[in-house]
Amino acid sequence: MKIQQALLAEFLGTFFLCFAGIAAILSNTPAVGSGAGIVGIALAHGLALSVAVNAFGGISGAHFNPAVSAGFLVTGRLPSSRFLPYVLVQLAGATVAAAACRALFLPEAVMQANLGIPLPAPWASTNTVLLAEFIMTFLLMTAIIGTAVDERGKAVKIGGFGIGLTVAFDILAGGAVTGASMNPARSFGPALVQGNWLLHWAYWAAPIAGACVAALLYEKVLLKK
Repeated sequence: MKIQQALLAEFLGTFFLCFAGIAAILSNTPAVGSGAGIVGIALAHGLALSVAVNAFGGISGAHFNPAVSAGFLVTGRLPSSRFLPYVLVQLAGATVAAAACRALFLPEAVMQANLGIPLPAPWASTNTVLLAEFIMTFLLMTAIIGTAVDERGKAVKIGGFGIGLTVAFDILAGGAVTGASMNPARSFGPALVQGNWLLHWAYWAAPIAGACVAALLYEKVLLKK
């Protein structure tokens, strides 16, 4: 597959996820008042990711997430020459999505939701953020390999749906704790547009660690040779 096609697919897929997720969060603010709640926000992320995985999986592998790309890199499933280009276009897709949402919504909604940046609860410590984001991304990466890489899982033919559902239940479980990013690009885009970098490093370190540990565990222990 040509690298240009793969990079465009990664940009578009990341845009799918981030636009839907940020817009759902802004819609849920008092200024807009959709009333969707955390269930609606979880569904928006999960459904968008499911569609994007099915649309672009055959083109780029449907990472849409620097942590996922890192997981595939450490297991040799992503050539090292593609890692940095993938990450850059993922960050670009997330940033364009955040900028689009900021342009579309009322300034009051943007302010009330901090442009949908995944942020920790006031009571959540740094260690809480690191542990929660590690666990949630570990589960996401496990679902990705189990449903879209492992031939035994691929036979069930629910790859995109299973991956989207994992993001949805992670948000339901941890959204109120850390914002449930699981994705450095999802954190980076709105943080750059809004200029809020609170604990931003943790939203890179924990998801990348979680994805790499999950990928190596599945590759070395669970994957049928």
